[in-house]
Amino acid sequence: MPRAKQRTQQLRDHVLHVAVSTLAAEGVTGFTTRKVAQQAETSTPAVYELFGDKAGLVREVFFEGFRLLRRQFDQLAESSDPRADLVGVIEAFRGFARGNPVLAEVMFSRPFADFDPGPDELRAGSAVREFIVGRVRRCTSAGILGGDDTDIAHVLVALAQGLAAQESAGWLGTSQASRDRRWGLAIRAVLDGLSPS
Repeated sequence: MPRAKQRTQQLRDHVLHVAVSTLAAEGVTGFTTRKVAQQAETSTPAVYELFGDKAGLVREVFFEGFRLLRRQFDQLAESSDPRADLVGVIEAFRGFARGNPVLAEVMFSRPFADFDPGPDELRAGSAVREFIVGRVRRCTSAGILGGDDTDIAHVLVALAQGLAAQESAGWLGTSQASRDRRWGLAIRAVLDGLSPS
């Protein structure tokens, strides 16, 4: 197949998709612009023209991660049980992190030295943050949780990130049952601790 020559939106989307796949397969240390270009069957200069440099490519992978996570959240139905719905969001976050561990690392841990998220990148997570805050707000409005909605959302995301990192590193248990039990314990402990009573 000949290399693509036109710098189209279609090529940009294809390279971004390949970059996410390459990151998942190769990890942070094996992720290079050259490797992405090879996998996308285009040239390294084409990738630079589309994204500026490696940091620009990583930046778009970062944005794509939040778009993917928000799409996963958007599939969650809303029930008559606000607490169960909030737990469902945390479980969806866990599923995303388990299915995309390196992408989650890029989104939340800043593993690339040449990419330091600025204000635009930090705002990229706003759709995700707003979704979580919305689910928290349903709980505080129903009197299930007490406190500031945004504060609670930050605590829950930090909890999920920490648990996901521990699970990804193999530190959360050797069996699925033990990992599930520890996730459940942590979520219940935090939500019970945030109960107004």
